[in-house]
Amino acid sequence: MKTGRDRLLEEIAEYVCRYEVKSEEAQRIAQYVLMDSIGTAVLALRYPECAKHIGPVVPGAELDGGARVPGTTYQLDPVHAAFNIGCMIRWLDYNDTWLAAEWGHPSDNLGSILAVADYVSRIRIAEGGSPLCMKDVLDAAVKAHEIQGVLALNNSLNRVGLDHVLFVKIASTALSAYLLGGTEEEVADALSHAWLDGGSLRAYRHAPNTGSRKSWAAGDATSRGVRLALMTLQGEMGYHTPLSAPGWGFQDVLFQGNTLALARPLGTYVMENVLFKVSFPAEFHAQTAVECAFKLHGTVKERLADISRITITTHQSAIRIIDKKGPLYNPADRDHCLQYMVAVALLYGCLTAEHYEDEVAADPRIDALREKMIIEHDEGYSRDYLDDNKRSIANALQIDYQDGSATEKVECEYPIGHRKRRDEGMPKVVEKCEASLLTRFPRKRTATIMRQGFELERLKAMPVNKFMDMLVI
Repeated sequence: MKTGRDRLLEEIAEYVCRYEVKSEEAQRIAQYVLMDSIGTAVLALRYPECAKHIGPVVPGAELDGGARVPGTTYQLDPVHAAFNIGCMIRWLDYNDTWLAAEWGHPSDNLGSILAVADYVSRIRIAEGGSPLCMKDVLDAAVKAHEIQGVLALNNSLNRVGLDHVLFVKIASTALSAYLLGGTEEEVADALSHAWLDGGSLRAYRHAPNTGSRKSWAAGDATSRGVRLALMTLQGEMGYHTPLSAPGWGFQDVLFQGNTLALARPLGTYVMENVLFKVSFPAEFHAQTAVECAFKLHGTVKERLADISRITITTHQSAIRIIDKKGPLYNPADRDHCLQYMVAVALLYGCLTAEHYEDEVAADPRIDALREKMIIEHDEGYSRDYLDDNKRSIANALQIDYQDGSATEKVECEYPIGHRKRRDEGMPKVVEKCEASLLTRFPRKRTATIMRQGFELERLKAMPVNKFMDMLVI
């Protein structure tokens, strides 16, 4: 590789092109991430606001022999197929999560990985060659998770007002260039363009601008990664110092002069520690608070009118992102409001995507409960959140009544999708996937997909195009 490049470009390109994924745990978790993401994507098609984005960029602009979009009949160019798949995976805020100095959802990158791998496989077959296999997809997922997640460990985009989907674009660009056949130098060149793009503002995630863009922003980022990779492999030049150029590089212009660097060597750490949203769709910093509310539901459901105060004890990141008071204007607002999610869980004893819609939000009891909530910060929770050996996402909940009595203080340190609860959580990932697929596919087809998808050795050997064909409606 040429010298003089920003070191971060070289480190990522070397990892993508040279690293061999040998961790059996990482491959096993990648299999679950893949199937969880497919299920979540298919489930999202039930929602008109998501479905309106799915299909060709303009009517009729399909591509015979292009990449398939799960749960549909569409064949699209890989750039827009990546947008479609990425949008579907992220829409319900129900795919996996990574929490650190920056937050994000590494399986967003499957939008680009599946689209490119399917497209490349079909091109190879048309030219008399062999398709990629799903092992290639699983390995690419491990690497995309690692790039996005390790960048997030100590590089906080939110502190400078940028959105976490920038790291999706970086990971998707790198893996797209590699799957398209790029050399180490071409991967680095493609990455230079991704950094030169800059990043999206977080404005669409916060009042007064909270809106549905947050549900398709990752699809946009992953598709941009594919576009930049394709341009690079067509011979477009790269740049050596998009990060460090004095005055004009990413670090000076958008990162307050700080140096972007990897907190640890790239390997399989992120996939092995990634968080699953298992039982309900909720912004992950609220997951344990919702579990606490479920535990209290049976106790409080008959005494709602007697509640005087609801105390939620939480960590700093939850306060920064999802502590919201006042009116909530749409589902995107509600699924990022800690108080709203806890109120629904207390009232109904469950939480689904439907609970964020206008019909449920009109229940006056929700806002009545929200008005009684007090948020308290526990410094120990915040320390353990950033501790590499714990990575907890703790919340606690206690309810006081007007007569002076109170419930116990219910605490939950690790959500069910955490690595420390894998034995409990993984069977529920399978159940979640099957239930989601049944919203779109007949029972017999669903059984076939589940059998193929959750048998690791069979899945790894399957050609990518065969896997994607299995998901055509």
